Amino acid sequence: MKLNTCLFLALLCCTGLASAQETYDTAGIPAELLTKSTAVVRMEEQNFTVKNTHNATYNYKIAITVLNKNGDGFSYMSEYYDKFSSIYNLKAVMYDAKGIKIRSYKSSDFKDESITSEGTMYDDNRRKGLVFLNATYPYTIEYSYSKDYNGYLSFPSWEPIEAYDLAIEKSSYTLEIPKSINFRYLKSEQLKTDSTVTDTKTTYKWACQKLPAFEHEPMSVGLKNLVPWVTASPNEFEYDNSKGNVENWKNLGSWVYQLSNSGQILPENTKAIVKTLIASAKTDKEKIAILYQYLQSNTRYVGVQLGIGGFKPITAEKVAAVNYGDCKALSNYMKALLSEAGIASHLVIIGSGLPSLKTKYASFGQANHMILCVPAAKDTTWLECTSQHTPVGYIGDDNAARTVLLVTEEGGKLVNTPVYTPEANLQSRKTTVLLAPDRSAAIHIKTSYCNAQYEGMLRMLLIEPVEQRKKLMNNLGIPNMEISSASFLQPDKTSPKIEEDIVLNSSQMLTQGGDKLFLTLNLLNRRESVPAKVENRKTSFSVPYGYRDTDEIIYTLPEGYKAEFVPQDILLESEFGKYTAKAVLKDNTIVYTRNQQMNSKKYTPEKYKDLVDFYKKIYLADKQKVVLAKVN
Repeated sequence: MKLNTCLFLALLCCTGLASAQETYDTAGIPAELLTKSTAVVRMEEQNFTVKNTHNATYNYKIAITVLNKNGDGFSYMSEYYDKFSSIYNLKAVMYDAKGIKIRSYKSSDFKDESITSEGTMYDDNRRKGLVFLNATYPYTIEYSYSKDYNGYLSFPSWEPIEAYDLAIEKSSYTLEIPKSINFRYLKSEQLKTDSTVTDTKTTYKWACQKLPAFEHEPMSVGLKNLVPWVTASPNEFEYDNSKGNVENWKNLGSWVYQLSNSGQILPENTKAIVKTLIASAKTDKEKIAILYQYLQSNTRYVGVQLGIGGFKPITAEKVAAVNYGDCKALSNYMKALLSEAGIASHLVIIGSGLPSLKTKYASFGQANHMILCVPAAKDTTWLECTSQHTPVGYIGDDNAARTVLLVTEEGGKLVNTPVYTPEANLQSRKTTVLLAPDRSAAIHIKTSYCNAQYEGMLRMLLIEPVEQRKKLMNNLGIPNMEISSASFLQPDKTSPKIEEDIVLNSSQMLTQGGDKLFLTLNLLNRRESVPAKVENRKTSFSVPYGYRDTDEIIYTLPEGYKAEFVPQDILLESEFGKYTAKAVLKDNTIVYTRNQQMNSKKYTPEKYKDLVDFYKKIYLADKQKVVLAKVN
């Protein structure tokens, strides 16, 4: 009897082992999921159960097979929590290529740490995480956990393919919600929604399987249009003893208005400072500029993200006392300063660096920043209140051309931030080059950078001269150069414009072939590469931002030489932009002018080949040379 029992248990163990091998044996991965993949999600289950307007439970489980070293970036577990949520029931296992267990992890193996970021003084965000290490590929990791919410603002989203080079064997999202709670959701096209209804609740389920990996494609705007996804939001919520409704943007704006409106009272000494500062100002524009400069000179950014503090700014009185705050606090403080000057303004909820707010779908999670808007009939002013350097009215490329939420007494109103056109994002450069017979050159470069291009150069204005020169040596690309002087100035603190002035020498400006000298006309602003070709491109693409570059270079020819060959004018035009190059010979000088304008918008995948062709033509045009010959 005992023998039979032992035999039965042994068979049972073998059966269990065989089952594990069958589940995560990499030999069972469909061949199409291995192509272009560095990792494969074998299974993912995401379950969110809503209990009421402030309590919910989230259960998550996933198994990922890491195919090679390039997939190690997927070999980790990370989940965030705060004082309104808790993580428990943490489990993790690692399997080898055959699906045989290598190791089980204990709760103590999971690292619990604060995720306070640089520049943040206070927050209550923490993370539980585990990094899986294995030197033999492929291997599979499996982990799971549960999470309870005591207050929530949104529901978890579902994006089974969050990265390139990741394939999905199967993934699902189940949302269980009482019938008494209203919510909304958006989903990708073609994704099927399954739902079941009982007397008390409705269960929704979305699933996908056998999704191959996507390769990263140059200039891609992402995978959103190619992969399944779901985002969901409750209409009503309770969070940190605050109730609200996010059924529409008007309601969300009302909630934020109520949180902030009582915190805009200034201390008496600050009121007196405001009156003194604006005493001689004649217009509201002047007052705004003066007070914005005061804000920049007397405050600094410090993140404060404690519970409702992630949405409710600390009071203007507090900012005046401590001289710091996060984006909400500084914008709210600036609003109070302007109010004291008799100027109305509105807080603005914005997704800095994110897409525009979805006009017909209000929810948290679409925004990450707050700025300020000072409305006017003809000349509305937008203020980025966290920067100590950017000019009044300039909010940066990451905040431009976006649909945002104006927080008003009547509720939220969707409006659009300014658009910085390619012509406004200007780099204008004038250069003189005095060439010598020994192939050396004396060079003087004067450049203006505006708006988005100003942002790219702002760091040069702020770093020490030694660091400036190091960067110039790395970036200018002029052979054998020695910098005599370099300066970076912002002549008008109210304008997003930097002036660069560089004087340098090159000991080998010209190349020689026989008795000829060769001069590459485009000295400083050459396109040095062309985006890689992509066959059967899948994703849409865009130019990062629209811009215009103008270059004029006056070359004085070396004594004893004349221009034997000067290239013809070039004109390139497409929907992506326009390029012109022209060299004019006059006496002993060559005046080279180059203009390039690029348009920033979203383009469909099939147009990528045309963009590559356009860039290739520019690449070749930028290598045009003049041939110099000795004068007989």
